[in-house]
Amino acid sequence: MSADRIFFNEVVTRDGFQNEPTFVETADKVALIDALSDCGYAKIEVTAFVSPKAIPMLRDADEVMARIQRREGVVYTVLVPNMRGAERAIEARADELNLVMSVSQTHNLANLRMPRERSFEVLREVVRQVNGAVPINVSLSTAFGCPMEGPVAPEEVLDWAQRFAGIGVQGLTLCDTTGMAHPNQVRALADAALASLGHLELTFHFHNTRGMGLANLLAAVQAGIGRFDGSLGGLGGCPYAPGATGNICSEDALHMLQAMGLQTGVDLERLLVLARALPHIVGRPVPGQVAQAGRSCDLHPVPDAVLALHSA
Repeated sequence: MSADRIFFNEVVTRDGFQNEPTFVETADKVALIDALSDCGYAKIEVTAFVSPKAIPMLRDADEVMARIQRREGVVYTVLVPNMRGAERAIEARADELNLVMSVSQTHNLANLRMPRERSFEVLREVVRQVNGAVPINVSLSTAFGCPMEGPVAPEEVLDWAQRFAGIGVQGLTLCDTTGMAHPNQVRALADAALASLGHLELTFHFHNTRGMGLANLLAAVQAGIGRFDGSLGGLGGCPYAPGATGNICSEDALHMLQAMGLQTGVDLERLLVLARALPHIVGRPVPGQVAQAGRSCDLHPVPDAVLALHSA
């Protein structure tokens, strides 16, 4: 079974920018989010309400949320680590709160400075206090492997997912935080997740650290997963995961899906204009390929010498 309609979530201004060495100006973030809003995305992860000491790049979260132009039909989500972050996000009129913890104990200690059980208690309290005022998604990091512990058992991923489902979250994202997944593993976890958690909004979040990002996305699509995160230009990474590099590239993934005839609702031609401008925003080349090569349907003119051979 494969998904007929793919919903794509853009995470460049949060997951993409959080690892950049040079601060992206607030006005540039706002302009990019407004332009992305016109491309047909289902959801945009705008920013994170975290300590500016932890993630200096996102220290302007309140201002960015206040200045963006919201488009009907686009969900504007934000990452929050705790109740204080949730309060700020609700004040900023976020459409959704994205909570996060790691399936790997070691990565959770590195990323959130607390063991998993403590993280779960903190996030359960957020869910309790929010009390349905704003939809909540939980992202489970290192769901396909930890760079410090190694493989993560699917049963452990599903156990944590069920625990969050049991406290009333609306969505779950399974994250390949450091690009350790492979397609067979993705297919197996997708099948299991759909069987036990299909009543929730399930999202898969892949990184392309080892070049398998699009292959993993395709495996998930073929299993029936219909919602994915991606980052414009392939930006991204985790400051607390050794070796982590960028997310799957949104425009490359969308180009593949649309070439296969799948409906995404995203205007790829418009998105490519933004992808080609992204290096000027971050001040460096970005990994995306379709922005450089063009779509497979963008044909080149026939050289005059070849035309002459045609007419000979």
